[in-house]
Amino acid sequence: MAEARQENRRVLWGAGTPRTLRAHWILRELDLVYESRPIGPRTGETQTPEFTSINPSQKIPVLQDGDITLSESAAIVTYVAEAYGKERGLVPTALKERARYYQWCFFTMMELDADTTYVIRRHEDLKHLYGEAPNAAKAAREIFRKQAGVVEKTLAAAGPYILGGQFTGADILLTTCLTSAVRRQIEIPESLRKYVDRITQRQAYQLAQQANQREN
Repeated sequence: MAEARQENRRVLWGAGTPRTLRAHWILRELDLVYESRPIGPRTGETQTPEFTSINPSQKIPVLQDGDITLSESAAIVTYVAEAYGKERGLVPTALKERARYYQWCFFTMMELDADTTYVIRRHEDLKHLYGEAPNAAKAAREIFRKQAGVVEKTLAAAGPYILGGQFTGADILLTTCLTSAVRRQIEIPESLRKYVDRITQRQAYQLAQQANQREN
C-alpha cells in the first residue's frame, strides 16, 4: 500500500515566479490534487541536499508525479496537459496543429522569456547579483516589443487564442510572459493587453496566482 501511495503522489516544488506560476496554472486548469512545496529561488532552499537530489540544476519548478520527475515549466505544462487533459485539447493531437503548438511554446520560451524578459530581470531586478547592463536591458525591451508584434499579428489573424479557437498550454506560457512584460512597463499592443485581461480572468489562473504565493 505504501508503494502504491508513493506512485500516486504528486508534488510541485516552487513558488513566487512566473515560471512556477505556469506549473501551478496547468494543475489548477485540470483540477488536479497536488502537494505544494513553495520553495523560492536564491533563498538557499533549492541548494539543499534533498532538492539537489531531485533536480541537480537546482532550479524551480519541479514536478514529481508518481515515478516521473520533471523540470522546465514548458515541459511540465505539456506533460500535465497530455497526461490528464487530452479531452480538453490543451495540447493538439493532430500532427500539424501539434507542430504549431510546439512552435509557439519554443518561440515564447526563447523570444519572450530567456532572450528578453529574463535578461531584464537579471540586469535590473537582480543587478546586485549579475551586475548592471543597461544596454543589454534596453535591447531586450526592444526585442520583446518587436516579437510581441508577431504575436499580435497571429492573434489578429487566427485568435482568440494563439492556436486559434482552442485554449492550450501555449497560452499559459504566452500569458505569463506578457504579464511579466506589463509588470516591467514594456509597452505591448492594446490587443495583447486585452488578450491578457481575458485570459487572466480564468478561474484556474486566479487559483494558480494564490497557490504561487510565498509566505514572507
